[in-house]
Amino acid sequence: MPERVVLLHGAWQGSWVWESQTGPLEAAGWRCDALDLPGNGVDGQAPEEVRWADHVAHAAAAVEAAPGPVRIVAHSGAGVLATALAEAMPERVAQVIYVCGMMLPSGVTFPEFVAPFVARDATAAGITAHLVRSDGRSAVPEAAAREIFYHDVGPGAARAAAARLTPQGAAVQAPRVNFTDARAGRVPRGYVRCGGDRSVVPAVQDAMCAARPGAGLRRLDCGHAPMLAAPGALAAALLDLLGTA
Repeated sequence: MPERVVLLHGAWQGSWVWESQTGPLEAAGWRCDALDLPGNGVDGQAPEEVRWADHVAHAAAAVEAAPGPVRIVAHSGAGVLATALAEAMPERVAQVIYVCGMMLPSGVTFPEFVAPFVARDATAAGITAHLVRSDGRSAVPEAAAREIFYHDVGPGAARAAAARLTPQGAAVQAPRVNFTDARAGRVPRGYVRCGGDRSVVPAVQDAMCAARPGAGLRRLDCGHAPMLAAPGALAAALLDLLGTA
């Protein structure tokens, strides 16, 4: 039976971000489960009503439903969710791969981690500075999405991707996850560094890798959406890392 790869999308996104990756991964023998997290526009839940525990429970159920241990590939903010799953069920998580993801130290939120970088260079705030917030949710304006997320993607694809972004509830943003060396710390990790990222900027990615050493590192010369900007290179990096654990 093929091993399972659970694909987690980042904030304001959906399972659609993985459309370019499931084919190459499945052709190589992996079974892919690309999830839609609660409140992202697919399940009908209002974003402002969704809590962090809902995201954890939804993803944990997918991991538990698999016939054996799974590999988790997490983009951007979903890195925090992947870490939470590795801590909660290390016996069910065989590997975590962060794609320009938030591979944070235990007990540290992303705003806390990035604050020293923003103090030196305001652009390190990435998309955060451009968000429109109201009624317990945040949204990404199309112009900001194209500039920060999709600057190296073709104009048509960038517009289409920006149009698919949905609001996200405030309660699921910047969660604080505590984990231990004995549980999440023992799960093998990989990291795909995106050198042109304007959202999780390269200096922050490097600092996270330094703060949590031991992840297998692969480097791509693209922005925050390698699935669109460099799909072949991303698939190759993922397949390479999946073969290491």
